[in-house]
Amino acid sequence: MNSIQIFTLAFSATLILNLLIKIWLTTRQNRCVFAHRGQVPDDFASSISLEAHQKAADYTLAKSELGFWELMLDTILLMSWTLLGGLSALNLFITSLVSGGMLQEICLIVAFMLINGFFHLPLSLVQTFQLEEKFGFNKMTLSLWFSDLFKGLFIGSLIGLPILWLILKLMSIGGAYWWAIAWICLVIYQLFVMWIAPNLIMPLFNKFTPLEDETLKTKVTDLMNRVGLSAKGFYVMDGSRRSAHSNAFFTGMGSNKRVVFFDTLLQQLSLDEMEAVLAHELGHFKLRHIPKLMITSFLMSLLGLATLGYLSGQTWFYTGLGVEPSLVNPNDALALLLFMEVVPLFSFLFSPLSSARSRKFEFEADAFAKLHAKSSSLKSALLKLYQDNSSTLTPDPIYVSFYHSHPPASQRLAKLDS
Repeated sequence: MNSIQIFTLAFSATLILNLLIKIWLTTRQNRCVFAHRGQVPDDFASSISLEAHQKAADYTLAKSELGFWELMLDTILLMSWTLLGGLSALNLFITSLVSGGMLQEICLIVAFMLINGFFHLPLSLVQTFQLEEKFGFNKMTLSLWFSDLFKGLFIGSLIGLPILWLILKLMSIGGAYWWAIAWICLVIYQLFVMWIAPNLIMPLFNKFTPLEDETLKTKVTDLMNRVGLSAKGFYVMDGSRRSAHSNAFFTGMGSNKRVVFFDTLLQQLSLDEMEAVLAHELGHFKLRHIPKLMITSFLMSLLGLATLGYLSGQTWFYTGLGVEPSLVNPNDALALLLFMEVVPLFSFLFSPLSSARSRKFEFEADAFAKLHAKSSSLKSALLKLYQDNSSTLTPDPIYVSFYHSHPPASQRLAKLDS
């Protein structure tokens, strides 16, 4: 068995293993949620109604069903692009229209992304206008949905194409260690985008107005002074234009940091509860969770680019995935696309590690909030948010270990009580 056959076998085995694990996890989750649908857990019996509990269960099961079809679609597309020759055919088609060079490579990647996005459009529409609509969360109109879609394409092109061009250019002229230079450029670029996002990108999709509630403003200002943080301003975001889901967040870098409340959150929580929720978000900053996650992300991108640097020079990497590399034109775009398709398969097997770390950070942020706000207010706020967002109170523990970045409600409240 040669290296091409070994890689094809490893890819196929990993694909099947991913599919089986995800189906098994979804089945466990569905069984667990359905089994507890008829009764509110004892710890929540006094605060959550049976009707709300059953709505959360039904919402979870409906999302799971849609997720199953998305999993099937992703698997079919992956097989079609790779072993069934789809990417190779698309490359030949683009090459027939554009004769080599950087333009041909960028056209190939753009065409690939547009085709993939086109196949995912129906599920996105179903999720927004059927699933979310059915459970009372969708507030979007069809025109707003399409407006967001085209804005996303425009912004994605505006900020994505320059860095894509730079990476492809470095792949072609950067020598054996192009990936190291590309990584430095990528880190700088990502930090720049994070810095401009609050003022330039986010306002294109949502309206941000200064917080007018002087009592709440005073309360959160005092909280920020107590924990030693400052913000450029306090804003309310019109999240209700799109969804009934709610949140609050502390965003930005350096002098661009700002506190943002969803308008839906202001309607749901009391002043003390708002303070507790914000204290949790500030905890992530004070405990340096954001830099820690960023450093991990940057290190993983370095490892990924170094791996891509090696794989892009191996013939078996292309042919093992059903693509014949060109002998005349550059293959950098092909290598980049194939790598983007393969990496999620292998990285999924390690997702419990990243999920566990994220849940640990959430516990730490809760503990921080408990020190700087009322524990009872954080508990009541969490209960309201779980209820208003129809989050299930009875998830399967193994499913949680793979997919949940936040701990289940029972664990968070138990930690706060302790």
